[in-house]
Amino acid sequence: MDLYFSPLACSLASRITVYEAGAEANFVRVDTRAGRTADGADYRAINPKGLVPALRTDEGEVLTENAAILQYLAERFPEAGLAPTGFERHRLRQWLSFIGSELHKYVFTPLLSPKTSSEARTVATEAARDRFAYLNGHLAGREWLLDSFSVADAYLAAVLNWAQAVKFDLAAYPAVAAYRDRLRARPAVARALGEEFALYQPA
Repeated sequence: MDLYFSPLACSLASRITVYEAGAEANFVRVDTRAGRTADGADYRAINPKGLVPALRTDEGEVLTENAAILQYLAERFPEAGLAPTGFERHRLRQWLSFIGSELHKYVFTPLLSPKTSSEARTVATEAARDRFAYLNGHLAGREWLLDSFSVADAYLAAVLNWAQAVKFDLAAYPAVAAYRDRLRARPAVARALGEEFALYQPA
């Protein structure tokens, strides 16, 4: 399968998931600004939205949107135990929705964009405090978002990595900070972060 990514973007979650599953994928780097893959192909012919990640399955189907791809990978490699069953699967979807909408889009997208006005940046920062307080409360006394590591943790690993870039201090959220450290200590997360950080650095 082909996984289309940009270094340290939210597509990092898919790389982490592949490594957690002990699976293999062809990682295809994308310049989202130019709309081209590393070999010069038109990325919008693969994903018309021009965003990462995108996944081309072994059967040739293309899937987009982080939450959809992560759940596909969890189901493709069930032996890795990256998605719970029964009612807990709904809890997984709940966390994927929270991370995608409340943290990724509402908080970090405006904070990471140089085009964001100072007023919008203030709103996003205030929203971050509320959402991280909620997250901190949930993680107090817990190791992972659910009872075991899941694709939701892989997604949150990618998102929490942006806190340093926008200078959002996690010191006020000790349970989140400890969780971030646990994430970074996992071999799959450390491998994925190391590889993409190296790719992100200018030549």
